[in-house]
Amino acid sequence: MSDNKIIVDDISKGFGELSVVDGVSFDVRDGEFVAIVGPSGCGKSTLLNIIAGFERADRGAVRIDGVERIGPSRNGIMISQQGSVFPWLTVHENLMFGLSGTSHGDKAGLAHRYIEMVGLAGFEAAYPHELSGGMLKRVEIARALVVRPEILYMDEPFSALDALMSLRMQTELRRILDEERHTVLLITHDVEEAIFLADRILVLSPRPTTISATFHVDLPHPRKLSDPKAQELREAILKKLGL
Repeated sequence: MSDNKIIVDDISKGFGELSVVDGVSFDVRDGEFVAIVGPSGCGKSTLLNIIAGFERADRGAVRIDGVERIGPSRNGIMISQQGSVFPWLTVHENLMFGLSGTSHGDKAGLAHRYIEMVGLAGFEAAYPHELSGGMLKRVEIARALVVRPEILYMDEPFSALDALMSLRMQTELRRILDEERHTVLLITHDVEEAIFLADRILVLSPRPTTISATFHVDLPHPRKLSDPKAQELREAILKKLGL
C-alpha cells in the first residue's frame, strides 16, 4: 500500500488559447508538508484549485488516497489569502458553523479547544471587525483545523499580513502542525516561508507551468533562516527562479 496521500498525474489546464498548467506530476506523502513556489502568474493557484477539486483539469488526474478526485470533499480544507471568516458571526460561532453537519460529538468543547490552540482564548464573543488582521487569520486557521481535515490546502494565506505578523503566523502554524498530523500543500511566493515550513519545495516554471526543480528541506524544527544550510537552499531556489 502506497503512503502517498495525493497523486497529481500529468495535469494540464488552459483558459481558451492560454495554456496555464502543462503536464504537472508529483506525489505528496501522508503527513508531508509540500510548498509550491513560482513566478507571479505562473499558475500556482490554478494548480492548487485543481488538486483541491474546485477546478477541473483539461488533462490528467488527481488521486486522493488512490481515488480519483472529481470535486471538493470534506477531507480537505482551503485557506486562502482572501479569508473566509463570516463577519456577522463571533469567533466561537464561526467555528461552530464549520462544525455544523459534521459527526463530531462535543462541538462546543472542540471549538473551545481550537480557539485556545490558536491563542484566542478570551475572544470567543468578539466579531471579526473587532480583531486585528493576524487574529482574523488565527480564526480562519482554527475554523479549518476544528473539522479535523486530513489535507490543508493553503494559497498564500499570510500574504496580506505585515512581515512580522506573517512570521508569527508561520511559527504558530508550525507549532500546531507539530501537535496534529495534517498533509499540507502550500502555495507561496515567499521562498523563506517555504523553507521555514515545508518538508519539500517544488519550484514552478513561468506559464505554462511545469515543475522545474524539487528541493528537500533537511532541517529540524524549529528552523532558523540564518542557518547556513537554509541560506544555501534559499540561494539555490532563487537561482532556479531566475533571481
